[in-house]
Amino acid sequence: MKYMMLVYLDEQAMSESEGEHCYVESAQLTQELNSSGQYLDASPLHPTSTATSVRVRDGKRLVTDGPFAETREQLGGYYLIDARDLDEAIRIAERIPPALFGTIEIRPVMEIEGLPAKQAYAS
Repeated sequence: MKYMMLVYLDEQAMSESEGEHCYVESAQLTQELNSSGQYLDASPLHPTSTATSVRVRDGKRLVTDGPFAETREQLGGYYLIDARDLDEAIRIAERIPPALFGTIEIRPVMEIEGLPAKQAYAS
């Protein structure tokens, strides 16, 4: 089953050096998950100061800078994995380095008909 793991943390929780170390550890984890066939995708996100939110109300588009909701923790990145079940997904989530500073939300991915097949993309 596919699981999306959303990484939430306070953007100020880590120093720059801690953040760089976290990226190295995260890359190592993705290599391990890839070796076991569980890695599907992962990426950190730029800070919320770079975000744009779009809403459509009464047929009108409203575009605002920043995230939609004000929260203590912000969405900082994601992992998309393949795991046998939720227990295995939890074991993987606890290995995600930002779990030491924030929260990893695990959500099963719905498989629906009519979506295009995933294509590889270049960064």
